[in-house]
Amino acid sequence: MTISYNWLKMYLDFTISPEEVSEILTDTGLEVEGINEVESIKGGLKGVVIGEVKSCVKHPNADKLKLTTVDVGEPELLQIVCGAPNVAAGQKVLVATIGTVLYSGADAFTIKKGKIRGEASFGMICAEDELGLGESHDGIMVLDNDAKIGTPASEYFNLSSDFSIEIGLTPNRTDAMGHYGVARDLRAGMAQRGITAELKLPALDFKVDHEDNVIPVHVENTESCPQYYGITISDVEVTKSPEWLKTKIESIGLKSINNVVDVTNFVLHELGHPLHAFDADKITGKKVLVKNFAQGTKFKTLDEVERELDQADLMIANQESPMCIAGVLGGIDSGVSKKTKNVFLESAWFNPVSIRKTAKRHGLNTDASFRYERGVDPNMSLYAIKRAALLIKEVAGGMISSDIQRAKSEEFLPQKVELSITRLNGLIGNNLEQSKIEEILQLLEINIDTKNGDVWQLSIPSYRVDVTREADVIEEVLRIYGFNNIEMPSRMQISVSAKDNINAGKIQKAISALFTSNGYSEIMNNSLTKLGYYEKFNQSALSSLVHILNPLSKDLGVMRNNLIFGGLEVVAHNINRQTSNIKVFEFGNSYSKISDGNYDEQEQVMLLLSGKSQRESWMKKQENVTFFEVKGAALAALEKLGISGLDEKVTQFEMFEECLQIERGPKVFAQIGLIKQSILQYFKIDQPVFGAIINWNFALKAASKTRVKYTELSKFPSVRRDLALLVNNDVAYNEMRKTAIKAGGKLLKDVNLFDFYMGKNLPEGKKSYALSFRFLDSNQTLVDNKVDALVNKIKEALEKEYKAELR
Repeated sequence: MTISYNWLKMYLDFTISPEEVSEILTDTGLEVEGINEVESIKGGLKGVVIGEVKSCVKHPNADKLKLTTVDVGEPELLQIVCGAPNVAAGQKVLVATIGTVLYSGADAFTIKKGKIRGEASFGMICAEDELGLGESHDGIMVLDNDAKIGTPASEYFNLSSDFSIEIGLTPNRTDAMGHYGVARDLRAGMAQRGITAELKLPALDFKVDHEDNVIPVHVENTESCPQYYGITISDVEVTKSPEWLKTKIESIGLKSINNVVDVTNFVLHELGHPLHAFDADKITGKKVLVKNFAQGTKFKTLDEVERELDQADLMIANQESPMCIAGVLGGIDSGVSKKTKNVFLESAWFNPVSIRKTAKRHGLNTDASFRYERGVDPNMSLYAIKRAALLIKEVAGGMISSDIQRAKSEEFLPQKVELSITRLNGLIGNNLEQSKIEEILQLLEINIDTKNGDVWQLSIPSYRVDVTREADVIEEVLRIYGFNNIEMPSRMQISVSAKDNINAGKIQKAISALFTSNGYSEIMNNSLTKLGYYEKFNQSALSSLVHILNPLSKDLGVMRNNLIFGGLEVVAHNINRQTSNIKVFEFGNSYSKISDGNYDEQEQVMLLLSGKSQRESWMKKQENVTFFEVKGAALAALEKLGISGLDEKVTQFEMFEECLQIERGPKVFAQIGLIKQSILQYFKIDQPVFGAIINWNFALKAASKTRVKYTELSKFPSVRRDLALLVNNDVAYNEMRKTAIKAGGKLLKDVNLFDFYMGKNLPEGKKSYALSFRFLDSNQTLVDNKVDALVNKIKEALEKEYKAELR
């Protein structure tokens, strides 16, 4: 949320700097994320000064240019070439000197010394549009004769600067959704530093001019709208906002629309209370209704989108049709326009749950819904409508032509909370003086009704909807007193917990380093994802999906059951931006429902590869990534964890064309495969993507049981033997490898497939494997006959098990 430094001063008289304001607000719990200078004119007219044209003659080499000399208060006159038709000697003008930066929209250009048609020019005499002071470009801007030469333009025009303060507002702090609420916290924080200031809300001299345009209000759904106020302002002139209002609106990043709409936005950001202005002449039947409409009713909102209403959507309507989605967004036909002469102004309190559900149902997030769904101050509604009505009358003319129309079915009384001072000091860890506690409560406008020893009865103001318990009050006292002011005790009493025999964070960093050293980039995705992904491509997971009760949008309706869909979004995003060679990995959690109220959370590691396996180079031809690259990366991670005895099994997985499963016994450590073409087409990815999912929970548990054993390097050489074997096409190398290791015994240290061939000159249904075997005896040098015997034993086992033949 954006707050204006100057705007805060309307309610609190202070002189501390924006940086000090930022520090105090952060200490009180309103964390400031950034401070930015806001200039009423971009660049602040730095380098632009008032000058007097001393001479003006025709340019010797151009018919439409003038050669001038200008006095800007410096010892020497400036020669400036000017093309404006109205430039003349004796004029007071605005001069952009050398080095001045001028802005045109998002573009900037610097004034430099130059030559124009052979004549030197040492600056620029400016038109009003070139400085951002207006829109005219008919000629240069000519000032009054009393303008003083050499005066900076910013000083002459009395330009003001402001600072926008970005606050990371937490959802519970509904009281700080406007400048007045932030000023309240700022006053309390300043008081703890010995700076006193009076907090003041603008006084209202409200009165009705006449009552000849009364529009009654009637609330049918009092549960969703227990309070509604309306008032009419007649004979207004909708036009541009005055400069003070426009400046306030634009200082927080909003666009000025017109004087009436700007007033409603001003009050919203002043008090944190939304308002809505209707064109009163478009309210048919001269009555405003707050009601629900039938399921499927069509309604076009301000964003020109036609929506189908849900029967639970609360609407503001006239006697014929809906005009506004209550607390969310207005209709396209009922709002204020340049033709509006009479305004009906609304101020209400809507049920936060109703607004939140409606906003999410329609995928809308507006300034109004942001506040209503968190809970605005119900006792500010009446002040807000009076404040806005008077401001509209001030900036748009007209008369208040009705008394405030009220529909109120509920009184909003202060929340009562009991506070124990003993418990407060126990939780805080300091003994605060009761006078200090009382001072802080008064600054927060929390009334002390009665005191009975150290037990106080408190009344909580209605704008603090999040303060409902004693612990909440203690937190309020602590955040104003200052967490930094709590002294650290000289002794710390803690319980010693048993340490895990494995450091999961350290291991994750090691595996991340392994991947990044091999060219992978780490990604992070939202744990919330689209239900549609699973409905289309992973239907077996539908019954176990964890659904969000109040999703932020349809795209964030379920918690992810695996990491692949989020990864594919990243792949598609990068390919669309001309980055087609992709190697990414992600550590993240997957979620599933086992039964009602019983859920499972598993941590996974995902790898995705696509495009070329290496960067373009003159030394080596680029090759596409293959299945074996992603398999190698997954196995390298498991190997680094010391996990051995793994088996490979070809199986089926809905998201892969074919899946290789890495397992040990019943536990599946990894699934590797090529992403199905139908899924890639859905994501508009036109190149193969290989993926792997590692079950990180299983991997960590297995790693914790791994014991590293160090042995001396052998003094004796190893011996290698090769076999070229013909086997049936359905024989897998991994199975042959396991058989060879079993037959070779302890002296067989390694088996490797170094060549593979299928095709011409081989019998039908056959393929060729070329295997290498490495033998080593750590105690003696192996002799040929012993090695030959072991090779024969392996060969016989392969012949028996797989009908392998020597080539």
